[in-house]
Amino acid sequence: MSRIPQPSPRPTVKTTLVPPSRSRAPSPSKPAASVSSPRVRTKSVPKSPSKAIRRPPPVENEPPVPKTPLSIKEAVALKRAEAKKAISSSSSRVGLGNSAGFGDFENLEDADPVTVKKNEETPELGRWSVKETIERARSTGAINLSSRSLPCIPSALFDIHLGITPDPLKSVASEPPISSSTDASSSSGQTGQRAGPAWFEAQDLHVLKVWNNDIVEIQHEISLFGSLKTVDLHQNRIVLLPDTFADLTALTTLDLSHNSLTALPSNIFALPNLTVMNLSHNALSELTFGARFSKSSSRKARNDTFSSGGFFGPVITRASSPLPRLSVLDASHNKLTATTIDHANLPPLITKANFAANPLALGDSNSTPAFIRALSYLEHLKELRCETADIGDDAFPSNLSTSQSRCFPRLRILDMSETRVTMEGLQSALSGLKQDTTYDFTTEDPPEGTLRVSIGKKIVREHWEVEAERRVKNRVSKSVTSTESAGGPSKTDVGQNNADVVKEAWEIDAEQGLLTEGGRRRARAAAAMSAADIAAPPKPSSLIGHGHPSTPASTSQPSPTASLTNPQYYHATTQTLTLPPLSAPTKSHTRSFSLATPFLSPLSSQGKTDFSLPTPTLPLVAISAQSFAQTLKILVLSNRKFDLCVSLPITGEVLLPSLEELVLDGCGFGDQVSVTRQADTGTTTPPRSNDTLLSLLTRVFPSLRTLDLSYNALTSASLQQDVLSSLILADNSNSRKGLRHLRLRGNRINELDAFQGIADLFKGNRSVPDWKLEELDLRDNEISKLPAELGLLPLDIFLVDGNLFRIPQRRVWEREGTRGLLSWLRGRLE
Repeated sequence: MSRIPQPSPRPTVKTTLVPPSRSRAPSPSKPAASVSSPRVRTKSVPKSPSKAIRRPPPVENEPPVPKTPLSIKEAVALKRAEAKKAISSSSSRVGLGNSAGFGDFENLEDADPVTVKKNEETPELGRWSVKETIERARSTGAINLSSRSLPCIPSALFDIHLGITPDPLKSVASEPPISSSTDASSSSGQTGQRAGPAWFEAQDLHVLKVWNNDIVEIQHEISLFGSLKTVDLHQNRIVLLPDTFADLTALTTLDLSHNSLTALPSNIFALPNLTVMNLSHNALSELTFGARFSKSSSRKARNDTFSSGGFFGPVITRASSPLPRLSVLDASHNKLTATTIDHANLPPLITKANFAANPLALGDSNSTPAFIRALSYLEHLKELRCETADIGDDAFPSNLSTSQSRCFPRLRILDMSETRVTMEGLQSALSGLKQDTTYDFTTEDPPEGTLRVSIGKKIVREHWEVEAERRVKNRVSKSVTSTESAGGPSKTDVGQNNADVVKEAWEIDAEQGLLTEGGRRRARAAAAMSAADIAAPPKPSSLIGHGHPSTPASTSQPSPTASLTNPQYYHATTQTLTLPPLSAPTKSHTRSFSLATPFLSPLSSQGKTDFSLPTPTLPLVAISAQSFAQTLKILVLSNRKFDLCVSLPITGEVLLPSLEELVLDGCGFGDQVSVTRQADTGTTTPPRSNDTLLSLLTRVFPSLRTLDLSYNALTSASLQQDVLSSLILADNSNSRKGLRHLRLRGNRINELDAFQGIADLFKGNRSVPDWKLEELDLRDNEISKLPAELGLLPLDIFLVDGNLFRIPQRRVWEREGTRGLLSWLRGRLE
């Protein structure tokens, strides 16, 4: 191989990028480089790509690059820049230029913050202009021109929507312009497009909102919008409405509040579909509901259908009675009196009436009782408000509720605050009402069947404040009663007052000396000895620790069943039996109890009635022997863990036929439960057998509606489909009413196959007659999967928090509740 250096070729970069020179000749001014010239070794310096690389010439007729669409923020910023540029350019042409001495302002007039340029229009960047709003309403059917300082309804609304020009108004010399510079630019940029919707796409106007303006007068052509359903004209300066305004027979909501109205068109009370009418804060002096119907005219009120605009005009059909569908009437803050209100022709379907701040009693004194009596005849009236009105006790005669069969049959709120009405006058007038009357004013709605009356100075209180005051009053009355009974005889039965006192569990334990473990051992020993003494004849025995002679247990200890009638456990008003909790026996030493007994004092013997309570978790033998067993409705057995068993009598299983609610939360029950069968007075320990808990409860309690098994040890093995079906579904053959509330919170359930099988009953059936369940609580279990078939269950409350499944996510039921969760599960089925 030769070591002689060879001439280096040209760089490959240049040869590859330079186009071939077919028609290009070498320049004569520059001599060609000699190839045979000796090479001089120099340090190579890399050239920049822009100089070293020769780019090809641009291609002719290259298509333009499409513009990327602007976002909303960019479009708004561009509009603002164009508006500022237009303002600056117009001011520079008209003004004095950027002369020195005014800073950023063109002249002294611009520097004045009070002076506003009349010829310069500031664009409203936050909303469309009036013209564009009117044009867009052709597609939507609703228009909102509120808070624009309009002197009247724009004539362009009639021109664009109806193609007519309304007659000029006397109160408006000239209407302000309704278009802006942005409208002109947008219209010039869309010359090839249609200005509005096609005739088949346009909609009739049904919503008109022109509130918070300076409107004094309404065009009479407003009646040509025959499809209007909602008209909002509040906070204007309207003095009088045209007579044609009553031709809007499709109106359902009319708001004319905060105006200067002194009278209304007579035909406005013949609107057939009006449901909400707000006339508050005006200067109305009369409400002539039946004036139009009493006048004799050529057209009869019963056949009032005619055309008001020629052959092609709208057909107007008026009502044959005053406002037949009106439900809400607000006529507060006017100049109405009971004489000027046509109470003989009140709309029959009114549910809410407000006549606050009106001089109702002004004029004839006999008109106010007649007005209140006419309101009492309204069968659908629920709220009547007359606060700060001129009205007194003479408006409520003492025979108001007794002279007629139905007086305020559905009234729930009667507000007479800050008036001359007194509580004594209302109590005598409303004494014959079927509703329960309360005089506590709160922010919450009263419950069904309760009438809330407000009198005097209105002091708004929360519901918890009213409840706290009621409890304080009850405690004070009970303390006074107990003091009187201790000092001497009292008119109130002492036993009844003692029955109303409800003590806490720790107070009962403190009175009985059960706060310590030694006291509890002594109580169990005394209970065992009393049970043995009842069965056997009394024998002399020596008591350890004292040396006092023994007394027969029968004279100092009552029977175990007699203690259940103690008012501390049984509440006769609600028919509820609540047994105190019993903790599980401790395993500290081998002895289960001590034989040492306390000193037998009268106090200790009196407290032993509570020691003789039955120890089984569900002592049906002791409960069924009580006098209230056939009527008991609620049985609460919470946290009874001392003896986990169910005691049943030898014969019969349906012991509590009227029981509707059973609470067994925190007892530690498993799938199987120990069952003992014994007589009412048994001396020997009965044999025990095991039974399924849910099956046993189904047989023993046929009328059960609420079952609470929260915080036990139930597993999915106990939730068999046949067991759940017999427990939940109603069965007329077995006199079962069906379960409404099932609470299984805090157990060990990991599968819901049984509920999935029950949900199959609803496939193809919208309702199952035997299904009564409304609440299902499965919180804090070990459920790993939520079957989609559960979405078919018609539940009102379905709680699944605190389980192991990840789908669906928590936000499904946290945002939309039970309905959202069931809807999501049904969507998984589809």
